[in-house]
Amino acid sequence: MKRFFKLISFFLVIGVLLVGCSGGKSSKSASTEDLELTDVSFPLKEKATLRFMTQSSPLAPTDPNEKLIFKRLEEETGVHIEWKNYTKDQFVEKRNLALASGELPDAIMDAAFSDYDLLKYAKDGTIIPVEDLIDKYMPNLKKVLEQAPEYKSMITAPDGHIYSFPWIEELGSGKSRIQVVDGLPWINVEWLNNLGLEMPKTTDELKEVLLAFKTQDPNGNGEADEIPVSFMINHGGEDPAFLFAAFGLGDNYDHTVVSDNGEVIFTAAQEGYKEALKYFNELHEQGLIDVEAFEQDWNKYVAKGKEEKYGLYFTWDKGNISGMNDKYDLMPPLAGPSGEVNVAQTNGFGLDRGRMVITSANKNLELTAKWIDKLYEPLQSVQNNWGTYGDSEQANIFELDEAAGMLKHLPLEGTAPVELREKTNVAGPLAVLDEYYGKYTTKPDDAAWRLDLLEKHVVPHIKSKNFYPPVFFSLEESDEKAKIETDLFDYVNRKRAEWITNGNIDAEWDEYVKELERLGLSKWLQIKQDGYDRTVKQ
Repeated sequence: MKRFFKLISFFLVIGVLLVGCSGGKSSKSASTEDLELTDVSFPLKEKATLRFMTQSSPLAPTDPNEKLIFKRLEEETGVHIEWKNYTKDQFVEKRNLALASGELPDAIMDAAFSDYDLLKYAKDGTIIPVEDLIDKYMPNLKKVLEQAPEYKSMITAPDGHIYSFPWIEELGSGKSRIQVVDGLPWINVEWLNNLGLEMPKTTDELKEVLLAFKTQDPNGNGEADEIPVSFMINHGGEDPAFLFAAFGLGDNYDHTVVSDNGEVIFTAAQEGYKEALKYFNELHEQGLIDVEAFEQDWNKYVAKGKEEKYGLYFTWDKGNISGMNDKYDLMPPLAGPSGEVNVAQTNGFGLDRGRMVITSANKNLELTAKWIDKLYEPLQSVQNNWGTYGDSEQANIFELDEAAGMLKHLPLEGTAPVELREKTNVAGPLAVLDEYYGKYTTKPDDAAWRLDLLEKHVVPHIKSKNFYPPVFFSLEESDEKAKIETDLFDYVNRKRAEWITNGNIDAEWDEYVKELERLGLSKWLQIKQDGYDRTVKQ
């Protein structure tokens, strides 16, 4: 098998050169080298250049080479990366244009490839399989896959090939993983104290608290400028899905939960989902919901949060909205009408399969593979994920304990963690395993804090034992699933907002369920169930 893959790699290289001469799709190699470098060891005796495409935050430098992490990598390897870098809002469009035109870079980093993208571009020869490169040239990644063999299974496509280099971040496991829920409800405890109110324990008590926030001037400025509750509808962690579990199975960003007997269930067709929306409509009817909750963007949401306008809001980490202060605290899960307290798991998991790919235009496969493998060195992966140390121009995430060979997180000192990381990290590919904590790095303060909150307030109320794993669907399954989801999710999300604002859900529910079926819900559930069954049985 290894000999077979070696032959495949050889013919891939020859094929690229021949296509280059014939003016085909890969007619213009993006590498500045005329011949493939072999027996590569770092640092190179003579500098080589590779051309990569990537994306970054608008907060980061336009040229990624200005980041200290990449400066150090160039010094260590002798490899200069010539970047085509786009902001996140432009990247996918620019990436797709490049792939369609045939003007391919050597590789795409932080590639944002879906499973469908990986299989589609592998099928047409735009990207290449990399399992042989991992086996021959990538000892760091190979070690990760040996330490945690489940990831090798997860990144292997249904046809048996690996087409991409993953981002792996472990922070806890099972129900105690940091992604077990996404958006959490953060309540203004200063307002509770000002009004002499207790932390609400039920959905009815929350309604009373929100009414008090609206009518009793909790901020004490004599103006009715308080916003009792705000969110960003259908926006991941900022959506109010966390509260839906008080009425039944709950909800999450992909509307998928798995029962204890392994049945895949579509949350947005359940009775509890309907009851949750009726509850939110009652809040809306009483003027308790932010009028901009159905249209605001992230920047507006954050701006009002920093002004402490909210009585209750939803997000992953309050530090990014209202700051790491004592004015807001996690509101524990609420009991609903049945008296039960429940929390629905999300299907979040610390894996992104499509974080980096190598294109068929690449003539320096060994060099590229060995450079990418540097990103999987434990200390390097830690920096890729969060940021670096010793930066005289930017705030530092870490300090380096040279004696211990360990990166220690520095206090954030009020800085929003997302903003700081987006300025300095390089996103991936990378691997941070649970066993790295205490050996190569400390846990970030905000992550350790969140894990503690989850373990104390949330995990005990997660009733379901299963979540939906990162299934690698076939090209045909991905295509069919994506076609269904386009209309299905658009319809669900539209009705979610309509019913909160306009009500009338009881009268429209039966027709809604029929429309879900017409849009392909049964077929979608079968694809998801088949994928789940074969994945958990591996």
